[in-house]
Amino acid sequence: MARVGFIGLGKMGGRVASRLLDAGHIVTGYNRTQAKAQWLLDVGMQWATSPRQVTEQSEVILSMVTHTAALQEICHGEDGILAGLQPGKVYIDMSTISVDVSRALAQQVAAKGAHMLDAPISGNIVHVTEGTCSLIVGGERAIFELVRPLLQDITSKINYVGGNGQALLMKIAINLSLPVQFLGFCEGILLAEKNGIPRATAIETWRNSALASPATSHRAPFVLHKPEEVWFDVAMMQKDLLLALEMGRQLNIPLPSTAITNEMLTSARGMGLAEKDFAILFEVLGRMAGLKNG
Repeated sequence: MARVGFIGLGKMGGRVASRLLDAGHIVTGYNRTQAKAQWLLDVGMQWATSPRQVTEQSEVILSMVTHTAALQEICHGEDGILAGLQPGKVYIDMSTISVDVSRALAQQVAAKGAHMLDAPISGNIVHVTEGTCSLIVGGERAIFELVRPLLQDITSKINYVGGNGQALLMKIAINLSLPVQFLGFCEGILLAEKNGIPRATAIETWRNSALASPATSHRAPFVLHKPEEVWFDVAMMQKDLLLALEMGRQLNIPLPSTAITNEMLTSARGMGLAEKDFAILFEVLGRMAGLKNG
């Protein structure tokens, strides 16, 4: 049992914190909107009034926020994580953010005598709830081994990939494929539908084919019925693609399919669909293809 702090209790972060509570850890949490964390408070999570207070009360601190600016907000200032860090503490950021910013933050954490790991999750809310998501870890190997038992209470699928920032690099490399694969799926289903095959039949046939991947197969039903809870919205997905495209530019790596998919996400935003799950790409493409019920 460990004293664990968790900052950022949204759709994914809240479910990670829930798994840690279920494993018997003492969890202190903070979220900008407390009401969204009430379900965790109801099952025993303790509440803190700031990221600094979470940090001061915990041995291991985890965070999961939406983007780079949000991470900087919770880390800096008199109420931030850095202000509360003490020598020997371990800070694990699970956000998908800029690699350069994460590495710079790791140096600031080290200057406090503490240690930082980047540990983004690959998977959706179902995977996190079931403990079947994949955790990618970067940072000092000895610190990773120290907290491995805690991470195993989140999932058994853990890959250590190198120093600070390397896990983020790997997560971005993985995530760029999500909408690219899904866009290809949408093109195929639309081609079948406009040639007379019912959409539901085309989707079921595709899910039984050799092309079906777990990630795309999980989202395929969203083409027929929009989810009650958005898993990964257009704006968040585009944030990850822009991180990938910027890294590709810096490293002289062409990412043509990523760039095209990014433009389709821009089209979705232009249609007022930024807060929809990125499976809405089917509707965007369907409108462009002239389907009235795209």
